[in-house]
Amino acid sequence: MPTGVLIVDDNASFLEVARGLLEREGMGVVDVASTTTEALRRVDELRPDVVLVDIMLGRESGFELARRLVRQDGAGPSVILISTHAEADFADLIAESPAIAFLPKSELSADAIRRILEDRSH
Repeated sequence: MPTGVLIVDDNASFLEVARGLLEREGMGVVDVASTTTEALRRVDELRPDVVLVDIMLGRESGFELARRLVRQDGAGPSVILISTHAEADFADLIAESPAIAFLPKSELSADAIRRILEDRSH
């Protein structure tokens, strides 16, 4: 069964490429969003299993969006932070975030997402 994924990034070209890649690899991309407001609306409407959130959303913060997506009771989608920046550049913020993982954009694949989700379920 394909995992329902929402991709949140302010780069339209990346959204198109990432969506195509994940869909070719068997992931169900439910939609894409470019802003925090749009992402929150899409999550409420579509109930994705996973939300990929770019840590730099233009003038907005992907870290703040991650905090808003993961509710206090633990309900809601799994959030995976993505970026072109190295994980070490934002290690403290990543560690403090409620995201389940960080995935460099260069390593984005359906298999990488599945591995992260499998690791979380064990």
